[in-house]
Amino acid sequence: MRFKKAIRYIIGKLIKLAVLLLAVSILSFILVSNSPVDPIQSYIGADMTRVSPEQRQSIAEYWGLHEPPVQRFLHWGKNLLQGDMGTSLIYRSPVSSIIAERFVASLALMSLAWVLSGLFGFLLGIIAGMKEGTWIDKIIKGYCFTLASTPAFWLGLVLLILFSVWLGWLPIGLSTPAGILADEVSLLERIRHLILPVLTLSIVGVPHIALHTRQKLIEVLNSEYVRFAKAKGELGFTLLWNHGLRNISLPAISVHFASFGELFGGAVLAEQVFSYPGLGQAVVQAGLSGDVPLLLGIVLCSTIFVFIGNSIADILYKAIDPRMRRGDL
Repeated sequence: MRFKKAIRYIIGKLIKLAVLLLAVSILSFILVSNSPVDPIQSYIGADMTRVSPEQRQSIAEYWGLHEPPVQRFLHWGKNLLQGDMGTSLIYRSPVSSIIAERFVASLALMSLAWVLSGLFGFLLGIIAGMKEGTWIDKIIKGYCFTLASTPAFWLGLVLLILFSVWLGWLPIGLSTPAGILADEVSLLERIRHLILPVLTLSIVGVPHIALHTRQKLIEVLNSEYVRFAKAKGELGFTLLWNHGLRNISLPAISVHFASFGELFGGAVLAEQVFSYPGLGQAVVQAGLSGDVPLLLGIVLCSTIFVFIGNSIADILYKAIDPRMRRGDL
């Protein structure tokens, strides 16, 4: 019986994912098709004035840009169902290979930032909640409110100026030193190039976790059963461990996994600031160049990425709190 419920749950999630991917694909294609960007001009580049109308027409026919938008979308969807995501106009390579190459770089960046922001956000939220109303709580709240309204690209520029330009401690950008083959780059150098982008995303991701954790902990500490525990002599870390962590971990997990979308959006800005060769930089270039196959491929991958994060949050929520299961699993 439990196995059948799990199967129904998985099938339901897959149906939702399929509908979501279809909707996102259609919307993204409509937006890109109505963009003022000329993909042929982006493809040719600076030599546009030397290209005759006949050559322009040949290029449009080669890439299928002469077809009506609906026909182009259906052709792209048919190839996608066969495992072909198309060829990028600006990179002249299969979209799948570009995404696979850049996803590894983006995954390293986002994974480290996600873990660090979760740990520090959860810790700061606990400290602020335990010290409600004190100067420590006010400092943490001020820090969170300030960073919550700080754009990721602006913070990245500030860190870049401070640690790379003024102090010279860290490299200015890229994922590896310029002029060196990727195989010859040491692990230490790769880590040094990751520090500033990871630090930018981590700092921006801390406030939401910290503020949610703080608020939930305050509610828990003001509850009747915690007051009863205090009357029995439980205080400090013992009180938090026995009665607080389980309850405040639920919103923290939910918010943190649901932040995959914000994490990807922040990665796009951070990668642009630091010229980091990941999916974020590729999606910006695809959008500015009208590269529909690459843009749609990245949009689909990012949608799956965010959907998986939300699904994991949902499963963990139910696993931690049996009251939330409601017979789903």
